[in-house]
Amino acid sequence: MTIQEAQTAVDRWIKEYGVRYFSELTNMAVLTEEVGELARIIARRYGEQSWKKGDPRAADNGRQALGDEMADVLWVLLCLANQTGVNLTEELQKNLEKKTLRDSERHKNNEKLNTE
Repeated sequence: MTIQEAQTAVDRWIKEYGVRYFSELTNMAVLTEEVGELARIIARRYGEQSWKKGDPRAADNGRQALGDEMADVLWVLLCLANQTGVNLTEELQKNLEKKTLRDSERHKNNEKLNTE
């Protein structure tokens, strides 16, 4: 699935099952919530945080939940793009070009990244 196909699929789902988009402000709050849920899993799986007793995600160390939370983040981001008229395919391409122009040597010359 391309990014454009994902934007179209989300829009179709919203119109068929979701009645309408939440407001942009509500979706921004939902995006923040979803990023927080993703952060919780990453902090426990890869960081120093431990799982709370009884957390069902602890059984597989958050493996299943990690992908699901990433998809939730992407879903809400696609909603916001659709609502605000942003073509994420075009914007990602422009962003890659910007980063390549700006950072083509920066990371290669970063001593912090080149220590093995």
